[in-house]
Amino acid sequence: MLTASSPGTRVFHRQLSHSLPTAVSGQGITLTDAGGRTYLDASGGAAVSCLGHGHPDVIAAMHAQIDQLAYAHTSFFTTEVAEKLADLLIETAPPGMSHVYFVSGGSEAMEAALKMARQYFVEIGQPQRRHFIARHQSYHGNTLGALAVGGNAWRREQFKPLLIDVTHVAPCYEYRHRRDDETAEQYGQRLVTELSEAIDRLGGENVMAFVAETVGGATAGVLTPVPGYFKGVRELCDRHGILLILDEVMCGMGRTGSLHACEQEGVVPDLMAIAKGLGGGYQPIGAVLAQGRVVDAFRQGSGLFQHGHTYLGHAIACAAALAVQRVIQRDGLLAQVRERGQQLEALLHQTFDDHPHVGDIRGRGLFWGVELVANRDNKQWFDPARKLHARIKSEAMAAGLMVYPMGGTVDGRCGDHVLLAPPFISTPQELEQIVGRLAGAIDRAVAA
Repeated sequence: MLTASSPGTRVFHRQLSHSLPTAVSGQGITLTDAGGRTYLDASGGAAVSCLGHGHPDVIAAMHAQIDQLAYAHTSFFTTEVAEKLADLLIETAPPGMSHVYFVSGGSEAMEAALKMARQYFVEIGQPQRRHFIARHQSYHGNTLGALAVGGNAWRREQFKPLLIDVTHVAPCYEYRHRRDDETAEQYGQRLVTELSEAIDRLGGENVMAFVAETVGGATAGVLTPVPGYFKGVRELCDRHGILLILDEVMCGMGRTGSLHACEQEGVVPDLMAIAKGLGGGYQPIGAVLAQGRVVDAFRQGSGLFQHGHTYLGHAIACAAALAVQRVIQRDGLLAQVRERGQQLEALLHQTFDDHPHVGDIRGRGLFWGVELVANRDNKQWFDPARKLHARIKSEAMAAGLMVYPMGGTVDGRCGDHVLLAPPFISTPQELEQIVGRLAGAIDRAVAA
């Protein structure tokens, strides 16, 4: 008997209790379903479609690569397109980055970064380092290693017996955690002190890496770091010889207005994971950017990274990503992200500053989160049983709007937010439509 998300389907969909529309085409920031209905893609799927849909330059690059070479396994060959993409990424990378390890997505990138960190310390003669420290309410992917460093309680719960032990500290969640008697900078220093105490408990000589999203993503609704926080983290890691792994799978590759979100924090990681905006959804691709000293340890030691997947450095994926990045450079889209980001920020504040159920509006560039509350005065969340985030998604879809709502904002179980990550090519008029439709969806969901 068929019991999947729609009658007659044999696809094991991620949700099995309701049917899904069938997407048949996409152009610009709009997707169209089989019934002819159109949807404004205000979240880029999951902050993926930075150039929107159907970009002619990317499609042409993919066709050209297919005509030349679709696939060659990386244990036998490199490809010209992979080499070109790596060169471009290193030219624009934070200082000291020397090599790129290509994978097929964000979870794979984080999994590879964790294994790189472990093998790095084995290579340099410090095999006793076995601990990762990460943050509560973080999300780093759904492979078992990435899920272990992730800090979202709901995602971890049923898989706990399979996960390695990871120490988690508080996220940088200013709206809920900064005290009235401290400045933003003092709050950041308190978080750094908490991290320092965690390192001391484990023994600094036993810690491999601190893992963090530079700007928090899906599970907590775009948590932006306070001034000085990441500089304090970087100094602490350096003091103990700990690697800093930054997860920029969602917030990186231009999403926050600079190519890499860490540029705005004035810090450089040792390993950095990128994905979504790297290829813009045209093909599955992710990558780890690695500091030269990390790569040198491998080269001077065993000479190999004991890791790999079948589709590493896939030629068509690299061609799509190379085209996406060239379009971003050619068309000045980082500057456009900053400009459109200011417009989106203004629209959100204009629409929601006085809304009785919007507690916080936070973000950078074209990456914004709206946190919903039952009571603005005490920041009380809605009853999780209401599943407000799911209602908002349903109402938005009915209005022809794709947004990325999520529950468990506060602790993995309580709280609701909506994430917005529209394509870099969005026009001011489209941003107005997005915010207008979102306001209606929120009001209808709250009233239901």
